Amino acid sequence: MSLNWPQSFTIRNAFVLGLVGTLGVGVGLFILLAIGNLATVITYVGVALFLALGLDPSISWLEQRRMPRWVAILTVVIVLAAILTSILLIVIPVVVSQITQFSGQLPKIFEKVVSGTWLTALQQQFPFLAVDKLVSQLNTWATGLLTPDKVSEVAGGVLQVAVAVGGGLFSIVIVFILTIYFTASLTAFKQAAYLLVPKSKRERFADITEQITHSVGRYVLGQASLAAINAVASFIFLTIISAPFPAALAVIAGLFSLIPLVGTLSGSVLIVLTCLIPTLGTPLTALIAAIYYIIYMQVEAYILTPRIMQHTVKVPGAVVVIAALAGGTLLGILGALIAIPCAAAIMLIVKQVVVPRQESR
Repeated sequence: MSLNWPQSFTIRNAFVLGLVGTLGVGVGLFILLAIGNLATVITYVGVALFLALGLDPSISWLEQRRMPRWVAILTVVIVLAAILTSILLIVIPVVVSQITQFSGQLPKIFEKVVSGTWLTALQQQFPFLAVDKLVSQLNTWATGLLTPDKVSEVAGGVLQVAVAVGGGLFSIVIVFILTIYFTASLTAFKQAAYLLVPKSKRERFADITEQITHSVGRYVLGQASLAAINAVASFIFLTIISAPFPAALAVIAGLFSLIPLVGTLSGSVLIVLTCLIPTLGTPLTALIAAIYYIIYMQVEAYILTPRIMQHTVKVPGAVVVIAALAGGTLLGILGALIAIPCAAAIMLIVKQVVVPRQESR
């Protein structure tokens, strides 16, 4: 039996085909490797672009008042820097002072936990916990921390934390510079992107792009507004009820509120648990704080969020959960922040592009 090969199929053609295929695979692997190595830079760019879109609605509002764009950008940046600087100058000394006070309370807290009325009451209510054994294990663990090896490990951990803090500050500076640059060049970027689209579809593409950018910008601005409201309200209320470290807890409440969907709940739980720590708070204070945050979450969900987010793209609750989980898994907290507006943008494209195209067939 003889094989009839095509005349064009020769050893030379097979070699060229294999060579080209190998080079293609190599280039693909190189691109993937480059993307992996540039993940941090890509994250910086994405976050800066995200923040630039958040500043754009304020700049557009000033432009509508007949202010030149460069003056509007400069005004927004100066106001934002002034607000952040004021918050840091007011909050950081208070937070540092309260953290120092908390550190001074740690020996008393530990002493009250391992011996005292709190331990006795815990043993009486939960006899199956074997509190004595737990105390023995805690003492063994605390004693082991004083060995030279453990001290060296702790010192190394402190050094790693210091390096991480330095890296975080460097990242903040880089993101801030990129945000200013993207904010100033956002219009030029969009115009350049429009030129890459065929002229017959350029107007439609520009319209959808403007809707997406405005929606994302208003979402960022709205989420920041909700976080600020929660932080201010928490500080006032926690101060009134004499909760421990109201300034530090208010900062925690505001930061957690930046996380969509579950941020306010997580921050509230953490604050209530802090109010339960012996020598710092009381069960009554924790109960009052829990009632307040339950009420606040209802107000935020049914009054504040609909009013503040009314100009953004509406995203179903199930999509919000899936997007937040996926973004958080890929990029952590930043991914959770960016995932929801990305999901909103995809839904807008599906609604205005994919669905009409399917209906026209």
